Amino acid sequence: MAQAKVTTRTGDGGDTGLIGRERVPKWDPRPDTFGTVDEATSALGLARALSDSQDVKDTILRLQRELYVLMAELATSPEEQGKHAGMIISAEHVAGLELLTEELKQDVTIGNAFIIPGETAPGAALDLARTIVRRAERMTARLLHDGLAANPEVLRYLNRMSDVLFVLARYEEAAAGVAARRAKQES
Repeated sequence: MAQAKVTTRTGDGGDTGLIGRERVPKWDPRPDTFGTVDEATSALGLARALSDSQDVKDTILRLQRELYVLMAELATSPEEQGKHAGMIISAEHVAGLELLTEELKQDVTIGNAFIIPGETAPGAALDLARTIVRRAERMTARLLHDGLAANPEVLRYLNRMSDVLFVLARYEEAAAGVAARRAKQES
């Protein structure tokens, strides 16, 4: 099996290539944003490794794969969009997350209070991923505002992804027989 090249040496000068021919500084908002999505993907990997539920593992793997599509879209300049099949987040992706949230909510009660993460290791990893996704969402909103991204479905997707991760973390806690800890102690 051929080995992938790990070091390209093309970024040693402080720039990175986007999909297409464009190169930008590593501190450009686009690599900063898709790098943040990559962080979320890794946090999801931790949650997947910690989970005992095959259903949760399968769900997380699906989300990780979709985030790779999202990263590819963010790494593609607006001029190159449409030239690369399969690298676009669509309304169907967003609807899929909305459906998943509703399905998960059937098996777990979501209260009306702030949650303190950390009741289970997989739940905490999912909450970590959720906060990283929220940061990526804020960064993506800036890309859209500045015209560096063109697809508003990416922003919707990240927003719904954070909802899924919140509910999935509560699902993991419930499966472990642990109640989520509320920020305000109930009397």
